[in-house]
Amino acid sequence: MWSNKINYSHMKNIAILVPEQSVLQAIADPQYCFSAVNDFMVKSGGDPLFHVELVGLNPEVKLNDKRYSVFPDQLLLTATSPDLVVIPALFGDMKQAIKANEGYIPWIKAQYESGTEIASLCVGAFLLGATGLLDGKKCSTHWGFTNQFRELYPEVDVQDGAIVTEENGIYSSGGANSYWNLLLHLVEKFADREIAILTAKYFAIDIDRDSQTAFSIFNGQKSHQDEAVKKAQEYIERRLEERITVDVLADEVAVGRRSFERRFKRVTNNSVLEYIQRVKVEAAKRSFETTMKNITEVMFDVGYSDTKAFRTTFKKITGLTPIEYRNKYNKWVRMN
Repeated sequence: MWSNKINYSHMKNIAILVPEQSVLQAIADPQYCFSAVNDFMVKSGGDPLFHVELVGLNPEVKLNDKRYSVFPDQLLLTATSPDLVVIPALFGDMKQAIKANEGYIPWIKAQYESGTEIASLCVGAFLLGATGLLDGKKCSTHWGFTNQFRELYPEVDVQDGAIVTEENGIYSSGGANSYWNLLLHLVEKFADREIAILTAKYFAIDIDRDSQTAFSIFNGQKSHQDEAVKKAQEYIERRLEERITVDVLADEVAVGRRSFERRFKRVTNNSVLEYIQRVKVEAAKRSFETTMKNITEVMFDVGYSDTKAFRTTFKKITGLTPIEYRNKYNKWVRMN
């Protein structure tokens, strides 16, 4: 139970879970963030807002190949309902991590059904997804795990590239350090904008970043058994400099256009046009990162002849213009 030595009735009780195979920083950072907010509020003459405790299935959880031990403040069986449950990022094989933490699933469901809000950080969304609470709802997770997430949880509306997603008292964040933006979102929600800005400055976080697309790497969704679609994907990747149409691809794989489009969308979660654009933009990104080619040269290399169309497509997928991306990620540009 929550400690009764202090009157916490006016505070937000936050339970940070300590799952097996979790990321240590994703446990420590939320605790640090909410504790820092309390410190800011006390120093400004107010009262602390958050009462934070670590909650686990076991009295000791060993993480990072048993290099570190975390000792939860409360065990799941004795912890009362908090206002917010934070599920940290998991590590390693996601299916194994979910199985190792099955004991949390009924507890998380019960908390949500009793009015508690739930926040998952990065790939903590996999454990949240296992509860079924995300079915029919929007969710963010690490960009590198979206395909696997969709395979495990097809009923969830994964938001590609989103940093923070909120729906019906369930919050989720994008990849890696993107969870800091979710923590700031929660601070603003429970405290106010001024405190959230102060927290962002203290931790040197861009409070209004809303996309992780600039960091994502598109590898193509090929973990399927549709050989015709795989053949079309390989054709697209071999002919970056060409202007490829749906009709050309359908003919190449000897499938009717409408059937081909349906099959392609079903197994890749992208329309044919979206897939072509993403492959070309991924190639352009690599060129901007590693060569001194100018924007026009790269544009022609990936099969675009219209500068406006290339710029619009590139920004739609990455969140940055071609010149912004090049200036940010090309090492030679940064050195000058």
